[in-house]
Amino acid sequence: MTPLSRIIRTMIETDGPMGIDRFMTVALAHPQHGYYITRDPLGTAGDFTTAPEISQVFGELIGVWAVAQWQAMGEPQSFLLVELGPGRGTLMADLLRAAQVRPHFGKAAKLHLIETSPVLRAAQAARLGPGATWHFSLESLPAGPALVIANEFFDALPIRQFECRGGRWFERLVGLQGGGLKLGLAAQPVKLGLSGQDGAVMEVAPEREAVAEALGDRLKAQGGAALVIDYGHTVTAPGDTLQAVRAHGFAAVLERPGEADITSHVDFEQLGHAFRRGGAVVPPVMRQGDFLTAMGLAARVERLAGQLQGGDRENFLSAARRLAEEAAMGALFKVMTVHSPRTPAPYPFGVS
Repeated sequence: MTPLSRIIRTMIETDGPMGIDRFMTVALAHPQHGYYITRDPLGTAGDFTTAPEISQVFGELIGVWAVAQWQAMGEPQSFLLVELGPGRGTLMADLLRAAQVRPHFGKAAKLHLIETSPVLRAAQAARLGPGATWHFSLESLPAGPALVIANEFFDALPIRQFECRGGRWFERLVGLQGGGLKLGLAAQPVKLGLSGQDGAVMEVAPEREAVAEALGDRLKAQGGAALVIDYGHTVTAPGDTLQAVRAHGFAAVLERPGEADITSHVDFEQLGHAFRRGGAVVPPVMRQGDFLTAMGLAARVERLAGQLQGGDRENFLSAARRLAEEAAMGALFKVMTVHSPRTPAPYPFGVS
C-alpha cells in the first residue's frame, strides 16, 4: 500500500466513498504524494512518452502553426504564448526554434506556462531559460491576445463515471474492500434522465469542460486561438476509458495511487460544446496524422532525414511515422482548434 493509499483510505473512512473525480485529483495532485507533484513521468525511465519526446518534428510543426496564426491575427507586437501542461518544455523549445524563421514572432511572444508540478517546472526552466512566467491556472494569466497550446493536457483532468444496471444509473465511487484494507469500486444510485443498455458506462468531465469554457471566454474577449491535441473520440458515446499507466504499461487504476498516471480519453464533442459556451469558434476536429501532414510533415522529415545515416536515420524516420500513421498515433490522437470570433480560422482547419 502506498502512502497515498493510506491517506485515501482515511478520507473514505471519514467522509465515505469518493467519486472517481476526487480520487483522480488526490492521486495526481496531492501536495506531498501526488503523481505529478513528485516526479518527472516522461521518457524511458518514466511511465509514458508524449509526441514532443518522440520527435522534434512535432513541436516544430506546431511552431509553424503558431507563426501562421500570429500572422493571421495581424502580427500583434505583444501576445501571450501559453502552454497548458508543458511537460519538460520540449514542445515549446522546438516550437520557438521553428518560429525563428519569423524573428518578430519571438520578440512579440510573452511565454506563460500552466504547470503545477515543481519537478517539471524545474525541467522547463532548464530547457527554456529565463523569460517564462509560471501559473497554476488560467485565472492568473495577464490580459492580452493569446496563442494557447495544450498537448495531452485535458486527458489528465478528472472525470466522473456512471454505470447503467437494470435500467437504473449508478455513479461509480471509490470505497474500501477486504475489511477496509484495500480500495475498490462502489456504486451510488443517481438520476441522470438518460436511457442506457445494461452495463453501459458514461463519462462526464466537469473540470475539463470548465477549463474549456473559461478559455473560450478569454479568447472571445481578448482574441487569439488555441490548439488542443489529445487522444480521444469525436462523437460522444458510452464506454469506460479510465486507465492507469506505470512503467510504459497499463496498471490497475486503484492499485498504487500516486505511483501511476491516471487519464481518460477526451470527448471532443463535449469539449467543443464547452468552448462554444465560452464564446469561441470551434472548427471540425482533425486526426493528428492529417493535421501533421497538412502542416508539412513529409517535407520536414525528408529534409532532416537527409542529414542522417544508418541507424540514426532509421530511428528518426520510425519516430516520425509513429506520430502520423493510423496504426500508431495518427488516428487515435485528435487535434482541435478554437479561436476568437474576430480571429480567422487557423490553417489547416476547415480547408477543403
